[in-house]
Amino acid sequence: GLVPGLLNVGNTCFLNSLLQGLASCPSFIRWLEEFTAQYSTEHSKSHENQHLSVTLLQLLRALSCQEVPEEDVLDASSLLEVLRVNRWQISSFEEQDAHELFHVLTSSLEDERDRQPRVTHLFDVHSLEQPETTQKQISCRTRGSVPPVSNHWKSQHPFHGRLTSNMVCKHCEHQSPVRFDTFDSLSLSIPAAVWGRPMTLDHCLHHFISSESVKDVVCDNCTKIQAEGILNGQSIEHQRTTFVKQLKLGKLPQCLCIHLQRLSWSNQGTPLKRHEHVQFSEFLVMDIYKYRVPVHKPSPKTPEETPAAKDGTAGKPPEAEQPPGTKPLFMNGASSSSSSFLMSPGTFPLAAFPECRAPLYLYRLMAVVVHHGDMHSGHFVTYRRSPCPRAALAAPGQWLWVSDDSVRRASLQEVLAASAYLLFYERV
Repeated sequence: GLVPGLLNVGNTCFLNSLLQGLASCPSFIRWLEEFTAQYSTEHSKSHENQHLSVTLLQLLRALSCQEVPEEDVLDASSLLEVLRVNRWQISSFEEQDAHELFHVLTSSLEDERDRQPRVTHLFDVHSLEQPETTQKQISCRTRGSVPPVSNHWKSQHPFHGRLTSNMVCKHCEHQSPVRFDTFDSLSLSIPAAVWGRPMTLDHCLHHFISSESVKDVVCDNCTKIQAEGILNGQSIEHQRTTFVKQLKLGKLPQCLCIHLQRLSWSNQGTPLKRHEHVQFSEFLVMDIYKYRVPVHKPSPKTPEETPAAKDGTAGKPPEAEQPPGTKPLFMNGASSSSSSFLMSPGTFPLAAFPECRAPLYLYRLMAVVVHHGDMHSGHFVTYRRSPCPRAALAAPGQWLWVSDDSVRRASLQEVLAASAYLLFYERV
């Protein structure tokens, strides 16, 4: 019921801990399998090893018990070699950051996808003659409809999400166009603790999306209103007002990586690590952080009149999901009696929710990366779910503690008591 460990070849615990966390996300492994299917088996092994996706998939399949490894301890240094081929300067003997490496991997996978040709060149006769080349992989300049592009060119990796940035003028309440920014992980700062109250993951998420005032911003609408009241021929100065800015999650990913920022600075400018515990739970509800298109004149609709949501679930008015000024259904990570059932392993009890308030964006904890030590030295370990079928039959929701080549079983209570640095959730 255990997974293979990873050899530490010189301060590579940052790499080993991240790989164990990624190996616990089945959606990411499935995406890699679909992505690497583009590479022909005719390629030589040396050529395949230059592809980050192929090397990463081989390691994750072995760490998720999909392939039986020859040894109990694997060597992941081949991944560092591929990253060096892709011009990343990573030293094997210097301590690195697991979160930084996560962004190196996701950005390198995006670069690898973008490097592939989306259109087959007409002079590439050999490629056109291959029987496995489907019509969908060939685009032609014709007057007719162009065949759809193959799926693996369009699909983003499962950690890809989008943030929305909303700006509203305090003076005239004019809303600027919503901006969208991509993210691979949510990097949350830990707000100042209130004495006697535990810090929860919800506190960090609310702090992340809390509105802030931005002063001295040019408002086109205020300038236009002033221009209408002034006679022609006079110069109009741009009206600068205060805007309210708020972040929301426009697109939630299939796999959600949450980074808790534990770096802080003293008054003297020296880096410090924040060691306080942030409570998190096995299941995470993200509905209240999701961006909804504002409805100016809401009208009551029956369930039959409400259009279905894009993800196939039953549609409902956006304002019914989280009325303004009300508390969320429960706090993610809070240890109150209303959410105590979250601490128990097994299937999430959806029956505990009223039918109208069932969460649409429900996530399950898959792995936790923990950093022991201070800002100058330390060690990364990982708590992760056991992927082995035998372990699942014996004990549903079995957790493992992995430190390089050391692997042992762990309880869910031990996992939830850890001082998390990276949290890996997967959408249910």
